[in-house]
Amino acid sequence: MKKTITINDLNETKNLASRLANVVEPGAVILLSGDLGAGKTTFTQAFGESLGVKRVMTSPTFNIIKSYNLPEFKVHHMDCYRLEDSDEDLGFDEYFNNKDITIIEWYNFIEEYLPDEFLKIHIEHISIDKRRFTLCSKGELYDRIVGEL
Repeated sequence: MKKTITINDLNETKNLASRLANVVEPGAVILLSGDLGAGKTTFTQAFGESLGVKRVMTSPTFNIIKSYNLPEFKVHHMDCYRLEDSDEDLGFDEYFNNKDITIIEWYNFIEEYLPDEFLKIHIEHISIDKRRFTLCSKGELYDRIVGEL
């Protein structure tokens, strides 16, 4: 399933992230793409905050992966930008499980390690505040999530 949503400002971005957080389930894998500065980390921060993450979710560009503990599950935030020319498996399958939520920026650099089902979100920068979010689901869970957004 595919859906396109145009966002006009930061508050609408936060609202979309919050709506996603309200319908996502543990085990979900969310893949983010878009040019530098498109808003991937901003969306991730709002998503994490809506899930209950208390710390500011900064981009883990140098760490690759940061995990945030919540009472019932963890939120794993990956930024795979530095893995562009790498074929190193950092144990990604440990993060793709049925109990945690994983959100990945620059997922295209680790495509061979991704699970079979996921939600892709492409963020396109249109103007200073305006963005176009294109959501593509792969799998029943993700079809339902996109349908509810």
